[in-house]
Amino acid sequence: MAFAGLKKQINKANQYVTEKMGGAEGTKLDLDFVEMERKTDVTCELVEELQTKTKEFLQPNPAARAKMSAVKGISKLSGQAKSNTYPQPEGVLGDCMLHYGKKLGEDSIFSQCLVEMGEALKQMADVKYSLDDNIKQSFLEPLHHLQTKDLKEVMHHRKKLQGRRLDFDCKRRRQAKGSHIPDDEIRHAEDKFAESLQLAQIGMFNLLDNDVEQVAQLSFFAEGLLEYHQQCTEILKELVSTLMEKKDEAVNRPKMEFVPKTLADLHIEGIHDLNNGRRYGSTQSLSRPRQHLPPSSSVGDLSSADPLKAWEMPTPPRANAHRPQPQAHRPQQGLWPQPAPVPGFKPHPAPRNQVNGRDPWTGDFGFVC
Repeated sequence: MAFAGLKKQINKANQYVTEKMGGAEGTKLDLDFVEMERKTDVTCELVEELQTKTKEFLQPNPAARAKMSAVKGISKLSGQAKSNTYPQPEGVLGDCMLHYGKKLGEDSIFSQCLVEMGEALKQMADVKYSLDDNIKQSFLEPLHHLQTKDLKEVMHHRKKLQGRRLDFDCKRRRQAKGSHIPDDEIRHAEDKFAESLQLAQIGMFNLLDNDVEQVAQLSFFAEGLLEYHQQCTEILKELVSTLMEKKDEAVNRPKMEFVPKTLADLHIEGIHDLNNGRRYGSTQSLSRPRQHLPPSSSVGDLSSADPLKAWEMPTPPRANAHRPQPQAHRPQQGLWPQPAPVPGFKPHPAPRNQVNGRDPWTGDFGFVC
């Protein structure tokens, strides 16, 4: 029995190579059968692609789908049943709005609207979960059954038909070339070929003539989508009505006046208060008490060690202060004449630095370059 099966496989391989490489012609089937084979192949591709695209439609995030598949595979290997639901985008956005709406507090109208919209999105996510379950039960499961049962059986009959045709053609070709092959063996191969041909035709016909069931599955899919969108429409209508009421409430709400608080209102000590309280150690405050200063015409000797006390040291009068001093002839620079020096003024080599805004030469307050 094993030798007969091996011999049959050899005959199939021989005939296949001869047809592909040697140009030998096999048994040709009619055009109706070829058309049924083409439609069956298209149906196989359709069922496979339709399941994939429907899952992507219901669960569009590929990363989430991959994570769910990984968790499902790990749970199967570990023997623990782990339920992992797909995170609906409406539910994720609703959780975000609910979280921050509650964080802002109930006294804000905006936070109340966030909570309302978050609740509506959560309801839409629940409706989407119901749609997923409905589509899987009424559409995806029948497609999976069609793929694993009916299509698998039809493809099995077609594969068997191809093998028996090769065996039948090989034996006929060898007999025609003079090989000693009994007629009973050829007749047996012909009967097997005819049987497989009949089974393949019946299987493909039943598969392609199943329009009623397939159209019913599409109608279930469409009804599920219609119900989902109707429920979402009702939820959104109610949400829009609520948000419009909140908007009118915000418009009619009296405007609150706000006065920003100062540091004194917050009982925070500034740098002036810290200096008056001598909070920076034993050093004296930078501010000095204001003293009475003589007129600027009675400025004393500015060459003293302490510029601040220069006004206290009067300069002795000069003997020839009333006599005008001879001036050396200098070339005039520019269009304006040079002013004559003031009698009794002695320039000081030290820079005129201000101390607490006071000029150490004149005692006046003002900005000195």
